[in-house]
Order: sequence, then C-alpha cells, then structure tokens
Amino acid sequence: MRCYANQLPSELKKGLKPFYLVFGEEPFQEAQCVQQIRDVAKQQGFAEVIKFTLMQGFDWQEIIAQYQSMSLFSERTIIELDLNQQKPGIPGGNTFKQIIELINPDTILIVKGAKAGQDVQRSAWFKALDKHGLFVPCYPLTGTHVKRWLDEQCQRLSLNMQNEAKLSLISATEGNLLACFQELEKLSLLHGDALITQQLVMQGLLNQAKFDIFDLTDALLNGHANQVIKVLHKLANDNTEVVSILWAINKELNTLISVQLGLLNGEPLATIFKQKAIWKNQQAPLQSAIKRLNLTTLEQISSDLAQFDASYKQGNLIAPYQVLAHICIKFCQPINIALPCHALN
Repeated sequence: MRCYANQLPSELKKGLKPFYLVFGEEPFQEAQCVQQIRDVAKQQGFAEVIKFTLMQGFDWQEIIAQYQSMSLFSERTIIELDLNQQKPGIPGGNTFKQIIELINPDTILIVKGAKAGQDVQRSAWFKALDKHGLFVPCYPLTGTHVKRWLDEQCQRLSLNMQNEAKLSLISATEGNLLACFQELEKLSLLHGDALITQQLVMQGLLNQAKFDIFDLTDALLNGHANQVIKVLHKLANDNTEVVSILWAINKELNTLISVQLGLLNGEPLATIFKQKAIWKNQQAPLQSAIKRLNLTTLEQISSDLAQFDASYKQGNLIAPYQVLAHICIKFCQPINIALPCHALN
C-alpha cells in the first residue's frame, strides 16, 4: 500500500506493518520516515535495530538468517536494509520472496533505496513486500509542497513564524530540507513560541554562514579548486553537517548527469535547461562544468559519492572532510585516484 511521507504518522497509528519500503530522492524525508517507524516500533518492544548496506559481495543469506534468528537484546527486532542507490537484482529479489514466506511478527524489515521507478514497482519482490507492507515514496519537494512541509514542521515544533520569514528560509536553503529543519530547530530553542520574524531568520542564517554550502557548489561548477578547498576548510571548522554537504554535491552532480544524457540524446541545451527549470544565473556555471566533465567522469564521481555515503553511515571514516575534498577536486580536474577512505580499526 502506498502512503506519502506526510501521511506516515497517521498510518503508523493504525498499527505496524511487517515491511516498509522507503524509497525516493529526498534524503531528509527518507531519514525522518525511517526514524518515525523506528520510534513507534520501539514503543511496542522493537528495541534492537540491525543495519545492512548493499555493497559489492553482499551476502543476502545474512538477511534471511537475521530475519529468522531470535534477538539477543530484545524480544523484537528491526532490520534496516539500505540498497545504497542500487537495485537488489535476482539474488535480492529471491531473498525478499523467501522472507515473505517466513513473515515474523517479531521482526520488521525496512528497505531504503533510490527512487522506485515503474520498473521497480512492477517487480515481483516489490509487489509482494508492498502487499504485506507499506510503500513510502519520498519525492523532492517544490513550490507549494515545500511551504506545506514547512508549515507542518513549524506546527510540530510549536514555532510561530511570519509568512515572510518562512519564504526567506525556503529561499535560503533552496530545497535542502535537512538544512531548513536544522534552522527551525535552532529557532525553536532560541525563541520558543515567540513570533519569528524575517529579520530573525536572516540573522540566524548569516551568523551560521549557511551560504557557504552554496559557495561550495558554485566553486565546483566553475572548476575553482582553490576556492573549493577554502570553503570546505571553513565548513569543517564550523562543524557543518557532512550530510548537508553531501546533499549539495549530489544535487549538482545529478543535474550535470541529466544534462549530459540529454545532450547525448540530441536535445538542444536550451531545451534541457527549460525542462530542468535551470535559471539563467545557473546556466553559465553548468555549461562550464559540462565542457569539463564528460559522462564517464560524472559517473565515477557518482560512484565515489555512493562509496563515501555508505562508509560514512557505517561510521567507518576517520577523515570525512578529506575524502570530500578528494571528490570535489574531481569536479575541477578529473583524476583517476582511489578515495582515501581509511577505515577505523
């Protein structure tokens, strides 16, 4: 059964499902949905959480073994499987089918992944999990949907914000829901239920140097390596969330890949810009990046980002900003050197 992210709290009140499919292109919504499922499940005795990430050489039998085993720390268990922007393939599909035949009331399986297109939704394993569970698509929010999302977050945090303040925050964070939510949490801590004006919002954004992330993406597109390192150094000193930086890099990378694919299909650049809603002030930096980075290089950067994301989520990086710097330099000058992903011992 399908349920949108803003509908999930109401669905969880009706009772827990054995399977949850949380798929989409919006990382903050995905993380928030998984946390909501986890919180409700914990109230009902699902105290242990076991996480898996799909990597090369992944053993699908571990999922089955864990699904069937008794929890060591609680009576009930949550298994989270991150598909890591990949499809499960035949081995994964067969594993899901086997799990469906072994439905365990003491175990909840949460599967996270990239946008589930029609090909994925039509697959036998997806239909089977969806039949017994809940599919939560997390789409990027635009226009009135962002405003509605912001209104909902303000209500949850009991924030009293002027409409102009909300619009300024939406404009400043440019669709980055994580950065937007972090600002809302700060405003809630600082001002409680007092009226939040546009001036208060802008002061907070400037004091926290939030625009540095967008300075980073500008430098990436223009190929200014020295500026990239300078901005990353400041972000590291400010303890800026790595997830926010990763989101910004991924956003620009996905745009570049879609533009290059359009050009390979013979579409005029002006048409692509119009279809992708790329503003005029963004077109020149994008053109500069397109001339410098071919599709092969962009796909390599995408692979590096996926590797970084998986390692970071597993807590296996001792120097995440160093690895990000390595990836960012590839935007400026393609280099064929493996990532410095030093794991913790």
